[in-house]
Amino acid sequence: MTIKDLNPKKVWNNFYSLTRIPRPSKHEQKVEAFLLEWGKEHGIDTFKDETGNIIMRKPATPGYENRRGVIIQGHMDMVPQKTNDTVHDFLTDPIETQIIDGWVGAKGTTLGADDGIGVAIGMTVMEDENLKHGPLEVLVTYDEETGMTGATMLKPGVLKGDILLNLDSEEEGELCIGCAGGLDAIADFSYETEKTPSGYAALLIEVKGLQGGHSGMDISLYRANANKVAARILLDLITKYGAKLADFHGGNMRNAIPFEAKLTVLVPADKKAAAAEEAKAVFALEKAEHSYSDPKMLILVDDVETPASYIDDKTALRAVKAIMVCPNGVIRMSDSMPGLTETSTNLAIVSTTGGHLTIHSLMRSSIDSAKANLAQSMQCLFELAGASFKTEGGYCGWVPKPETPVYQVIKDTYKSLFGKEIKVTATHGGLECALLGAKYPEWEMVSIGPTIVHPHSPDERVNIESVGKAYEFVAKFLENVPLKK
Repeated sequence: MTIKDLNPKKVWNNFYSLTRIPRPSKHEQKVEAFLLEWGKEHGIDTFKDETGNIIMRKPATPGYENRRGVIIQGHMDMVPQKTNDTVHDFLTDPIETQIIDGWVGAKGTTLGADDGIGVAIGMTVMEDENLKHGPLEVLVTYDEETGMTGATMLKPGVLKGDILLNLDSEEEGELCIGCAGGLDAIADFSYETEKTPSGYAALLIEVKGLQGGHSGMDISLYRANANKVAARILLDLITKYGAKLADFHGGNMRNAIPFEAKLTVLVPADKKAAAAEEAKAVFALEKAEHSYSDPKMLILVDDVETPASYIDDKTALRAVKAIMVCPNGVIRMSDSMPGLTETSTNLAIVSTTGGHLTIHSLMRSSIDSAKANLAQSMQCLFELAGASFKTEGGYCGWVPKPETPVYQVIKDTYKSLFGKEIKVTATHGGLECALLGAKYPEWEMVSIGPTIVHPHSPDERVNIESVGKAYEFVAKFLENVPLKK
C-alpha cells in the first residue's frame, strides 16, 4: 500500500503529487508551475499574482450564491531537514513516504505535510463536484517557512471572500483563533584566524540524534538544543585542556530546534584521548538531563586531520560564553491560556565561515512588547560579548476574536459531525493569518488542520485518520457558511 491508496483518495493523491515536486522555501518555482498546470487541467480559474502566490477561484454551487465567500489558505513551501546519514537533495529529489501504524512519514527527511496536506485539501475542494458551497477561493502562499514572504507581499483587494479558513494548524479537533508574532535575531562575531601550533591534534565532535522539532509548537517540550549542548562541551574543553576552536556548525533552519551540531577542536596531542573522554562525560550529563525529551541523543568523537588554522582564542571564548548564556526555550507561559507558551526563543543556527561566527535565533511572542523586550535583552548580551547584533523579519501576532458568527458555525458543525466540542485554542507558532488579517481587516479568520507531529524535523508525521476528518469537516463547513451580510 502507498499513500495513493489512502482515503480520502483525492486528498492523498494530491498530496502524493506534491511530494514528487521539490519545494523547499525560496525554491518554489517547480511547485508554482505544477499548481498552475493542475488548475488548467481541471478547468479551474488559476493564476499567479505579482508576488508569486497561487490563487484559484470557483463559483458558488447553484443555490448557494448568497453565501459569504470563503478563502481556503495554505503554503506551498516546506522545511528541508534530513538526518546526517540520509542522501537527499531537496532541490531535485522527491520525498519518499512511508506508512507506519496509522501515520504517514518520510524516509530520513521532513515529510512536507506542513503544509502540503493543507494545500492538498484546498486542491481537492476545488475539484470535488459533490460539494455544496458559496464562492470559493484557494490561496497558496510561497516562502512561509523562512519569512512569510507571500503573505507579507499579498496585495489588498486581490481576494474577494471575507472568511479565511487557514489549513496550517496541526491538531485535529482544535480551532486556532490566534498566534504568536516573530522576530529574527542575528549576532555576529568577527574573528581572526591563527596558525595551528605544533603539538596539537584535532577532534571532530558531533552531537546528533536529538528530536529537534518546530521552534514554536515544540518549544514547550523542553527538548535539548544541539547548539547549547555543543557549547557546553566546548567551554569545558577550553577551560580544562586549552582547546582551540577550528569550526562550529549547528542547525540550519531558523524555525527548527537544532537536532545536530558539530565542532572541530584542537587540543594538545598528548591530551587528545583525555579530552575525547571529557567531551563524552559532559555529553552524558546533558543526556541524563534530557533523558525524557531526547533519549536517543548521542555523541561521536573522532580523530580528523589537523586544520592549518583556528579561530583566535579571545573571540572563540567570548562567543561560546555568549551561546552558553543566550536565552533559549520558553521564557514565559501565557496567563490567559493555560498551557500555551507566551514568549520563547530558539537558538537555531551557529556557523563559522569567512571570519565570522554567526548566531541566529528566532524569538516568538503573542505580546509584541514582550518580544521587543526579549530582543533588547539579547542585544545587550551579545554587544557586551563583543558581537554586532541586528533584528529582521519581524511580524505581528494574531489577536483572537472569539464569538464571531463563523466561530459559532464551526463549533456547531464540528459537534454535529463528531459528537464532541471542538477545542478552541491559540498557537505559539507563527501563522500567516496575522499578516493576512493586516491586509484584509474585515476578514473573519480561523485555522484548523489534521494532526501533524514533529514538523520541521525528519520525524515529521501526519495522522491518516485525522486527514479524513479534516476534509470531512471542511466540506460540511462550506455547506453551512453563513449568508452574506
